[in-house]
Amino acid sequence: MPSTPLRVAVVGFWHVHAGDYARQVVEHPDTELVAVWDDDPERGREGADRFGVPFTDDLDALLARDDVDAVTITTSTDVHLDVIGRAARAGKHVFTEKLLAPTVKECEELVAACASAGVALVVSLPRLYHGYTAAIRREIEEGRLGEVNTARVRLSHDGALAPWLPERFFDPQTAVGGALTDLGCHPVYLTQLFLGAEPDTVEAVYRSVTGRAVEDHAVVTVGYPSQAIGVIEAGFVAGTPFTIDVAGTGGWLAYSDADGRLTAGGTAYGDGVVDLPIPEDGQDAFGQWVDHIHAGTRADENVARAVDLTRLVVAANAAAREHTPANAAARQHTPANAAAREHTPA
Repeated sequence: MPSTPLRVAVVGFWHVHAGDYARQVVEHPDTELVAVWDDDPERGREGADRFGVPFTDDLDALLARDDVDAVTITTSTDVHLDVIGRAARAGKHVFTEKLLAPTVKECEELVAACASAGVALVVSLPRLYHGYTAAIRREIEEGRLGEVNTARVRLSHDGALAPWLPERFFDPQTAVGGALTDLGCHPVYLTQLFLGAEPDTVEAVYRSVTGRAVEDHAVVTVGYPSQAIGVIEAGFVAGTPFTIDVAGTGGWLAYSDADGRLTAGGTAYGDGVVDLPIPEDGQDAFGQWVDHIHAGTRADENVARAVDLTRLVVAANAAAREHTPANAAARQHTPANAAAREHTPA
């Protein structure tokens, strides 16, 4: 254990997970929470008071402090390029909430800025490190599913209906999207893990049950050159169980957090349905970040997946814009087979 803890400041309490990461700083044996900044002084002071640390309204002054080694960034997504870039140039290690940035170009700029400054960058992609993910990945890599051709991941909550999700999450300017861009990130990066990072087709349907300016539930389908299909579902209007289904030519897997079971079937598993063991969760992204800082290493896989995540979210948002109700109405008389041909890889 290092002789002195890393001194960490919270940059922004915009995101609902800001308090969770601040708590991780407090609870981790190698980190110490020293300050809070927010562009909303009332929100920032409330967060600072909650954790018993000083609040500052001057970000440049905070980043210039010698007693701040690193920052957790939970501002609105639209200012990530500016805020993360300033932190990197100030030599502060960065742990940030997803998305890393609103565009792939901005992601790549931030990755380059952190690498140039020699600071550790880690993006919170927590479900990559859960035990069920490791178990599913093991079954795929060991070939028991045969050639994987289908994956479906669904994650939802009722934050838009209850309502407990802050209204700022529905601002298209600051949130840079709705259910898919926020909660849907988890099904996106899991689907990419199971099927691959680069689908050649992306289709999306977004709807707003609550009538807000961004989607509150969404379905995205991705197709691959292998002919595999992925289905990504996310929503703020239904608190359904988190589920994963993966299937191939030799078998299938199903996980649900309703009962915490991972089940499987197919030729590799004998007759009927079997329960598969789920290992303990791996080290979380925050702990990995601290280790990378101490070791002077880079979280290359995490960062690459964060950029790939952004690439698919951007593509899904673009696809959804092409299929707004108005555009769909103009296409409603297109024969079904002709519509399918429109989305066949060239």
